[in-house]
Amino acid sequence: MGKLGGFKEYNRADESNLDVQERVSNYNEFTIPLPDQKIKEQGSRCMDCGIPFCHSACPLGNLIPDFNDMVHQEEWQSALDILQSTNNFPEFTGRLCPAPCEKSCVLGIISEPVAIENIEKNIVERGFAEGWIKPQAPAIRTGKTVVVIGSGPAGLAAAQQLNRAGHLVTVFERDNAIGGLLRYGIPNFKLEKAIIDRRIAILEAEGIVFKTNVNVGENYSIKQLNSFDAIVLCGGATERRSIPTRGIESKGVVQAMTFLTQQTKALYGETIPNQITATGKNVIVIGGGDTGSDCVGTSNRQGAKSVTNFEILPKPPEYRSEKTPWPFWPLQLKTSSSHEEGCDRNWLINTKEFISNDKGELTGLITVEVAWKMTPGERPQLIEKEGSEKVWPCELALLALGFTGPEKTLSDQLGIEIDFKNNYKAKNYQTNIPNIFTAGDMRRGQSLIVWAISEGREAAREVDNYLMGYTNLPTKGNGDLPNL
Repeated sequence: MGKLGGFKEYNRADESNLDVQERVSNYNEFTIPLPDQKIKEQGSRCMDCGIPFCHSACPLGNLIPDFNDMVHQEEWQSALDILQSTNNFPEFTGRLCPAPCEKSCVLGIISEPVAIENIEKNIVERGFAEGWIKPQAPAIRTGKTVVVIGSGPAGLAAAQQLNRAGHLVTVFERDNAIGGLLRYGIPNFKLEKAIIDRRIAILEAEGIVFKTNVNVGENYSIKQLNSFDAIVLCGGATERRSIPTRGIESKGVVQAMTFLTQQTKALYGETIPNQITATGKNVIVIGGGDTGSDCVGTSNRQGAKSVTNFEILPKPPEYRSEKTPWPFWPLQLKTSSSHEEGCDRNWLINTKEFISNDKGELTGLITVEVAWKMTPGERPQLIEKEGSEKVWPCELALLALGFTGPEKTLSDQLGIEIDFKNNYKAKNYQTNIPNIFTAGDMRRGQSLIVWAISEGREAAREVDNYLMGYTNLPTKGNGDLPNL
């Protein structure tokens, strides 16, 4: 695949970004695309590996060497056909995926890996620009009805696959717009919402029915679900993790997802009573993952006085750790574009108390430095360093600590069993109730968008098989490929 010896001829090239001062003045995407010739060269770097570890590292089983080769040959439409055979929404993963495929790229052993994610993004955007991506309505309808509850990436993938199998699919979303995590959990500067709307228009043209402001178990009764032949639960992991810290009830201690959702809704003209903003405040983001990074970027755009990031774990090494050798996902420091925009990052630090004034308003934090004691056969032990207490000025503390699992409203009302991690229990995506299936974060816990799409596709196969006694939907990594 690619050009023979191309990896020696061409260096890796990535998209560049607009200047920090320019991009933090708005909430738009800020990457500068590479010219087509450069993208072709990046596809030419693919090594024709005997065993493509990139393929096996991808939760979707994307046929990466195949579409790299097509880009190298400038056969863009064929590259799109290959990409879409395994991935319903490459415009999302091409922007948001942490790219485990690249971390497993064989070229990465000796050089910079192939720029797989950017190639993927360019393929799908070329497809939209050329008009190659069109609705694919099924030729025959089965008459079977399926409801998908939740319109995040898992729900959308399941809906599209089931619709293409000929079933009549309805998607319920409890919020006022379709997209779930994609819509309100991801800031616009990483994913402009027109990208979602563009895809939803295609899904609607294919015959999927979307209904917003439908909260099953609240304003839509459980009994009404009996009118569907199958139910697919894709509500995500939405129970937000907190910390048992004194003063956490202070006004100004806010869950990250509340902060991010309000900003996105405000961008689209919604009135947010008492909107929480970072403007003019000392902001501390507790949690060093992607959501924490999104809070940093949003705070800078809102005009925060200062932005500080706390992480309780040690600072990762700048290069791949020996504990996570190739082709495993590496323990390695990640510096996001949001961090580059302005952020004081701190590791091995724990919040001991939130300080508030007489009005209950947050004014600061007390922290302590920590260390982790590792004993073989035992859980790591957190040790506080004596005399390391510090007071930080802070008027807004954002808790970006992840999620503990899905809400229990549906599981309780439907009688669905949960596992020891509080996720909805399912075997082959089927719950203890035969016609109810589940996928995505609701089943596997908080995870990646690429995993959610994979889960939705796999769940759709099981639903189709349940309804029809067989299924022709593709398996993971084995899409319906065109004849090339």
